[in-house]
Amino acid sequence: MNTESMRFLRYITLFTIGYLCLTNPAASQLKGDHLLGDAGLQSGTQTPPGFALVVPVYLYNASKLKNSKGDVVTDNLGLNMFVTGIGGSWVTNLKILGANYGGSVLFPFGSNRLESTVTTTKSPFAFSDIYFQPLQLGWHTKHADFLFGYALYFPSGKYEKGADDNSGLGQLANEFSGGSTVFFDKSKTIHFAALLSYALNSEKKNTDIKTGDNLTIEGGLGKTWYKKAAAGPIPKIINAGVVYYMQFKTATDKIPVGSGYLLDPSKDRIFGVGAEGSYFAPGIRTMFDLKWLAEMGAENRIQGNTFMLTVAYSLKSFGKK
Repeated sequence: MNTESMRFLRYITLFTIGYLCLTNPAASQLKGDHLLGDAGLQSGTQTPPGFALVVPVYLYNASKLKNSKGDVVTDNLGLNMFVTGIGGSWVTNLKILGANYGGSVLFPFGSNRLESTVTTTKSPFAFSDIYFQPLQLGWHTKHADFLFGYALYFPSGKYEKGADDNSGLGQLANEFSGGSTVFFDKSKTIHFAALLSYALNSEKKNTDIKTGDNLTIEGGLGKTWYKKAAAGPIPKIINAGVVYYMQFKTATDKIPVGSGYLLDPSKDRIFGVGAEGSYFAPGIRTMFDLKWLAEMGAENRIQGNTFMLTVAYSLKSFGKK
Protein backbone atom coordinates (compact mmCIF):
# COMPACT_ATOMS: atom_id res chain seq x y z
CA MET A 1 0.00 0.00 0.00
CA ASN A 2 1.16 3.57 -0.67
CA THR A 3 0.98 4.56 2.99
CA GLU A 4 2.20 8.10 2.38
CA SER A 5 -0.77 8.69 0.11
CA MET A 6 -3.22 7.38 2.70
CA ARG A 7 -1.55 9.26 5.51
CA PHE A 8 -1.67 12.34 3.28
CA LEU A 9 -5.46 12.28 3.52
CA ARG A 10 -5.26 13.15 7.18
CA TYR A 11 -4.22 16.68 6.20
CA ILE A 12 -7.44 17.54 4.41
CA THR A 13 -9.30 20.31 6.26
CA LEU A 14 -12.85 19.68 7.44
CA PHE A 15 -15.44 22.41 7.28
CA THR A 16 -16.60 24.18 10.37
CA ILE A 17 -19.83 22.96 11.89
CA GLY A 18 -19.75 25.90 14.29
CA TYR A 19 -21.74 25.45 17.45
CA LEU A 20 -23.91 22.39 17.04
CA CYS A 21 -26.24 23.53 19.78
CA LEU A 22 -25.35 26.67 21.71
CA THR A 23 -28.50 26.31 23.79
CA ASN A 24 -26.93 23.15 25.22
CA PRO A 25 -23.31 24.06 26.16
CA ALA A 26 -22.49 20.47 27.10
CA ALA A 27 -22.93 19.57 23.41
CA SER A 28 -21.28 22.72 22.02
CA GLN A 29 -17.77 21.73 21.07
CA LEU A 30 -15.66 23.29 18.32
CA LYS A 31 -13.95 21.10 15.72
CA GLY A 32 -10.28 21.05 14.80
CA ASP A 33 -8.74 20.75 11.32
CA HIS A 34 -7.57 17.15 11.61
CA LEU A 35 -9.64 14.87 9.41
CA LEU A 36 -10.28 11.57 11.15
CA GLY A 37 -9.80 8.29 9.35
CA ASP A 38 -7.29 9.23 6.69
CA ALA A 39 -4.35 7.43 8.32
CA GLY A 40 -4.83 3.70 8.77
CA LEU A 41 -2.75 0.67 7.79
CA GLN A 42 1.00 1.33 8.10
CA SER A 43 0.33 4.90 9.28
CA GLY A 44 3.79 4.96 10.88
CA THR A 45 5.61 4.17 7.63
CA GLN A 46 7.05 6.58 5.08
CA THR A 47 6.82 5.56 1.42
CA PRO A 48 9.89 5.00 -0.79
CA PRO A 49 11.52 8.12 -2.30
CA GLY A 50 9.40 9.69 -5.04
CA PHE A 51 6.69 12.22 -5.87
CA ALA A 52 2.99 11.35 -6.03
CA LEU A 53 -0.15 13.21 -7.10
CA VAL A 54 -3.08 12.45 -4.78
CA VAL A 55 -6.83 12.90 -5.19
CA PRO A 56 -8.86 12.00 -2.08
CA VAL A 57 -12.63 11.63 -1.85
CA TYR A 58 -14.09 11.85 1.65
CA LEU A 59 -17.71 11.26 2.65
CA TYR A 60 -19.12 11.56 6.16
CA ASN A 61 -22.66 11.13 7.42
CA ALA A 62 -24.06 11.30 10.94
CA SER A 63 -27.47 11.18 12.58
CA LYS A 64 -26.58 11.35 16.29
CA LEU A 65 -25.48 14.18 18.57
CA LYS A 66 -24.33 13.13 22.05
CA ASN A 67 -23.78 15.11 25.25
CA SER A 68 -20.99 14.96 27.85
CA LYS A 69 -22.45 11.77 29.36
CA GLY A 70 -22.61 10.00 26.02
CA ASP A 71 -26.41 10.24 25.95
CA VAL A 72 -28.13 10.94 22.63
CA VAL A 73 -29.35 14.54 22.40
CA THR A 74 -30.89 13.96 18.97
CA ASP A 75 -30.88 10.96 16.63
CA ASN A 76 -32.29 12.74 13.56
CA LEU A 77 -29.29 14.93 12.81
CA GLY A 78 -28.99 14.87 9.01
CA LEU A 79 -25.31 15.65 8.47
CA ASN A 80 -23.58 14.87 5.18
CA MET A 81 -20.11 16.13 4.26
CA PHE A 82 -18.12 15.81 1.06
CA VAL A 83 -14.44 16.75 0.74
CA THR A 84 -12.03 16.32 -2.14
CA GLY A 85 -8.95 18.11 -3.44
CA ILE A 86 -5.67 17.77 -5.23
CA GLY A 87 -2.18 17.72 -3.81
CA GLY A 88 1.22 16.17 -3.81
CA SER A 89 3.48 14.27 -1.45
CA TRP A 90 7.20 13.72 -1.77
CA VAL A 91 9.98 11.70 -0.15
CA THR A 92 13.61 12.43 -1.03
CA ASN A 93 16.95 10.69 -0.61
CA LEU A 94 18.14 13.57 1.58
CA LYS A 95 19.05 12.27 5.04
CA ILE A 96 18.35 14.21 8.26
CA LEU A 97 19.30 12.47 11.51
CA GLY A 98 19.42 9.24 9.54
CA ALA A 99 15.86 9.68 8.21
CA ASN A 100 14.58 10.40 4.71
CA TYR A 101 13.18 13.92 4.34
CA GLY A 102 9.70 14.41 2.83
CA GLY A 103 6.61 16.59 2.89
CA SER A 104 3.18 17.21 1.39
CA VAL A 105 0.66 19.87 0.39
CA LEU A 106 -3.08 19.81 -0.30
CA PHE A 107 -5.58 22.24 -1.82
CA PRO A 108 -9.00 21.03 -0.61
CA PHE A 109 -12.56 21.70 -1.78
CA GLY A 110 -15.81 20.50 -0.28
CA SER A 111 -19.37 21.03 0.79
CA ASN A 112 -21.61 20.05 3.67
CA ARG A 113 -25.21 20.21 4.80
CA LEU A 114 -26.34 20.02 8.42
CA GLU A 115 -30.05 19.54 9.06
CA SER A 116 -31.72 18.88 12.41
CA THR A 117 -34.46 20.11 14.69
CA VAL A 118 -31.90 22.41 16.32
CA THR A 119 -30.10 24.17 13.50
CA THR A 120 -29.39 24.07 9.78
CA THR A 121 -25.99 24.84 8.27
CA LYS A 122 -25.30 24.85 4.54
CA SER A 123 -21.96 25.23 2.82
CA PRO A 124 -21.70 25.22 -0.99
CA PHE A 125 -18.85 23.46 -2.77
CA ALA A 126 -15.95 25.84 -2.19
CA PHE A 127 -12.22 26.18 -1.57
CA SER A 128 -11.23 25.29 2.01
CA ASP A 129 -8.17 25.55 4.28
CA ILE A 130 -4.77 24.72 2.75
CA TYR A 131 -2.63 22.07 4.41
CA PHE A 132 1.18 22.20 4.15
CA GLN A 133 3.58 19.74 5.75
CA PRO A 134 7.10 21.18 5.35
CA LEU A 135 8.73 18.46 7.41
CA GLN A 136 8.37 14.69 7.44
CA LEU A 137 11.10 12.33 8.59
CA GLY A 138 10.98 8.56 8.08
CA TRP A 139 13.21 5.84 9.52
CA HIS A 140 13.25 2.18 8.43
CA THR A 141 14.66 -0.62 10.61
CA LYS A 142 14.56 -4.41 10.43
CA HIS A 143 11.46 -4.83 12.59
CA ALA A 144 9.79 -1.40 12.60
CA ASP A 145 9.40 1.92 10.80
CA PHE A 146 9.19 5.32 12.49
CA LEU A 147 7.69 8.63 11.39
CA PHE A 148 7.79 12.26 12.60
CA GLY A 149 6.09 15.25 11.03
CA TYR A 150 5.20 18.92 11.45
CA ALA A 151 2.30 20.51 9.56
CA LEU A 152 0.38 23.79 9.23
CA TYR A 153 -3.30 24.37 8.42
CA PHE A 154 -3.79 27.82 6.87
CA PRO A 155 -7.20 29.60 7.24
CA SER A 156 -7.63 30.12 3.48
CA GLY A 157 -11.29 29.05 3.29
CA LYS A 158 -14.14 31.52 3.82
CA TYR A 159 -14.87 32.17 7.48
CA GLU A 160 -17.09 34.77 9.17
CA LYS A 161 -18.34 34.55 12.72
CA GLY A 162 -21.96 33.40 12.74
CA ALA A 163 -22.12 32.72 8.98
CA ASP A 164 -23.86 29.55 7.78
CA ASP A 165 -21.86 29.18 4.55
CA ASN A 166 -18.29 28.97 5.88
CA SER A 167 -15.95 26.67 3.97
CA GLY A 168 -13.05 26.90 6.46
CA LEU A 169 -12.43 26.94 10.20
CA GLY A 170 -10.82 30.39 10.32
CA GLN A 171 -7.89 29.28 12.47
CA LEU A 172 -4.18 28.63 12.04
CA ALA A 173 -3.18 25.25 13.45
CA ASN A 174 0.24 23.77 14.18
CA GLU A 175 0.28 19.98 14.26
CA PHE A 176 3.07 17.66 15.43
CA SER A 177 2.91 13.93 14.71
CA GLY A 178 4.88 10.81 15.48
CA GLY A 179 4.28 7.10 15.10
CA SER A 180 5.51 3.64 14.19
CA THR A 181 4.64 0.54 12.20
CA VAL A 182 5.75 -2.74 13.78
CA PHE A 183 6.24 -5.85 11.62
CA PHE A 184 5.66 -9.37 12.95
CA ASP A 185 7.38 -11.42 10.24
CA LYS A 186 10.67 -11.29 8.33
CA SER A 187 9.01 -10.39 5.02
CA LYS A 188 7.19 -7.45 6.68
CA THR A 189 3.75 -8.55 5.51
CA ILE A 190 1.95 -8.56 8.88
CA HIS A 191 1.94 -5.21 10.65
CA PHE A 192 0.41 -2.99 13.33
CA ALA A 193 0.63 0.81 13.27
CA ALA A 194 -0.17 3.81 15.46
CA LEU A 195 0.27 7.48 14.62
CA LEU A 196 -0.19 10.18 17.30
CA SER A 197 -0.92 13.78 16.28
CA TYR A 198 -1.27 16.85 18.49
CA ALA A 199 -2.80 20.07 17.09
CA LEU A 200 -2.48 23.53 18.68
CA ASN A 201 -5.11 25.97 17.41
CA SER A 202 -5.04 29.77 17.21
CA GLU A 203 -8.01 32.07 17.82
CA LYS A 204 -10.48 32.13 14.93
CA LYS A 205 -10.18 34.94 12.40
CA ASN A 206 -11.39 38.33 13.76
CA THR A 207 -12.83 36.73 16.93
CA ASP A 208 -11.90 35.74 20.49
CA ILE A 209 -13.09 32.18 19.85
CA LYS A 210 -10.50 29.44 20.30
CA THR A 211 -10.75 25.70 19.70
CA GLY A 212 -9.16 23.49 22.34
CA ASP A 213 -6.12 21.42 21.39
CA ASN A 214 -6.71 17.93 19.97
CA LEU A 215 -4.91 14.60 20.40
CA THR A 216 -5.55 12.06 17.64
CA ILE A 217 -4.42 8.41 17.41
CA GLU A 218 -4.86 6.47 14.15
CA GLY A 219 -3.64 3.17 12.77
CA GLY A 220 -4.49 -0.41 11.93
CA LEU A 221 -3.64 -4.12 11.93
CA GLY A 222 -3.24 -5.68 8.51
CA LYS A 223 -1.50 -7.91 6.00
CA THR A 224 0.24 -7.21 2.68
CA TRP A 225 0.34 -9.51 -0.37
CA TYR A 226 2.79 -9.14 -3.29
CA LYS A 227 1.80 -10.60 -6.68
CA LYS A 228 4.20 -10.74 -9.63
CA ALA A 229 3.11 -8.47 -12.47
CA ALA A 230 3.00 -9.66 -16.08
CA ALA A 231 5.48 -6.98 -17.14
CA GLY A 232 8.14 -5.17 -15.15
CA PRO A 233 9.89 -5.82 -11.83
CA ILE A 234 7.37 -3.92 -9.66
CA PRO A 235 4.74 -6.31 -8.21
CA LYS A 236 1.04 -5.84 -7.64
CA ILE A 237 0.48 -4.93 -3.98
CA ILE A 238 -2.65 -5.71 -1.98
CA ASN A 239 -3.09 -4.48 1.59
CA ALA A 240 -6.09 -5.20 3.83
CA GLY A 241 -6.99 -5.12 7.50
CA VAL A 242 -8.78 -3.50 10.42
CA VAL A 243 -8.31 0.23 11.04
CA TYR A 244 -9.17 2.55 13.92
CA TYR A 245 -9.03 6.13 15.17
CA MET A 246 -9.66 8.03 18.37
CA GLN A 247 -9.61 11.72 19.20
CA PHE A 248 -9.62 13.59 22.51
CA LYS A 249 -9.96 17.32 23.25
CA THR A 250 -7.11 18.07 25.67
CA ALA A 251 -7.88 21.77 26.33
CA THR A 252 -11.20 23.54 26.74
CA ASP A 253 -12.80 25.60 23.99
CA LYS A 254 -12.96 29.36 24.62
CA ILE A 255 -16.27 30.92 23.57
CA PRO A 256 -16.83 34.58 24.59
CA VAL A 257 -19.97 35.14 26.67
CA GLY A 258 -20.52 38.67 27.99
CA SER A 259 -17.33 39.85 29.69
CA GLY A 260 -15.94 36.34 30.12
CA TYR A 261 -15.67 32.96 28.38
CA LEU A 262 -17.80 29.86 28.28
CA LEU A 263 -15.34 27.14 29.29
CA ASP A 264 -16.94 23.71 29.07
CA PRO A 265 -14.91 21.32 31.28
CA SER A 266 -16.48 18.31 29.57
CA LYS A 267 -14.16 17.89 26.57
CA ASP A 268 -15.25 15.92 23.51
CA ARG A 269 -13.99 12.52 22.38
CA ILE A 270 -14.75 9.94 19.67
CA PHE A 271 -13.70 6.41 18.64
CA GLY A 272 -13.92 4.72 15.24
CA VAL A 273 -13.22 1.24 13.87
CA GLY A 274 -13.60 -0.28 10.43
CA ALA A 275 -11.88 -1.89 7.43
CA GLU A 276 -9.41 -0.82 4.76
CA GLY A 277 -8.31 -2.35 1.48
CA SER A 278 -5.88 -1.06 -1.14
CA TYR A 279 -4.49 -2.16 -4.48
CA PHE A 280 -1.40 -0.86 -6.32
CA ALA A 281 -1.47 -1.38 -10.08
CA PRO A 282 2.15 -1.20 -11.31
CA GLY A 283 1.18 -0.98 -14.98
CA ILE A 284 -0.41 2.45 -14.45
CA ARG A 285 1.63 3.34 -11.34
CA THR A 286 -1.58 4.04 -9.40
CA MET A 287 -2.80 3.09 -5.94
CA PHE A 288 -6.51 2.76 -5.10
CA ASP A 289 -7.45 2.71 -1.42
CA LEU A 290 -10.93 2.34 0.10
CA LYS A 291 -11.80 2.71 3.76
CA TRP A 292 -14.91 2.67 5.97
CA LEU A 293 -15.11 3.38 9.71
CA ALA A 294 -18.07 3.42 12.09
CA GLU A 295 -17.90 5.78 15.08
CA MET A 296 -18.79 4.92 18.68
CA GLY A 297 -18.39 6.23 22.23
CA ALA A 298 -18.92 9.87 21.27
CA GLU A 299 -19.11 12.51 24.00
CA ASN A 300 -19.98 16.15 23.32
CA ARG A 301 -19.98 15.64 19.56
CA ILE A 302 -21.67 14.04 16.56
CA GLN A 303 -21.36 10.33 15.74
CA GLY A 304 -21.55 8.74 12.31
CA ASN A 305 -19.72 6.86 9.54
CA THR A 306 -16.65 7.75 7.47
CA PHE A 307 -16.00 6.63 3.87
CA MET A 308 -12.75 7.36 2.00
CA LEU A 309 -11.46 6.65 -1.48
CA THR A 310 -7.90 7.65 -2.38
CA VAL A 311 -6.35 7.60 -5.84
CA ALA A 312 -2.58 8.23 -5.88
CA TYR A 313 -0.49 8.37 -9.05
CA SER A 314 3.28 7.89 -8.75
CA LEU A 315 4.61 10.63 -10.99
CA LYS A 316 8.31 10.11 -10.30
CA SER A 317 10.46 7.64 -8.39
CA PHE A 318 13.60 8.87 -6.65
CA GLY A 319 14.84 5.37 -5.92
CA LYS A 320 18.57 4.78 -6.21
CA LYS A 321 19.58 2.87 -9.33
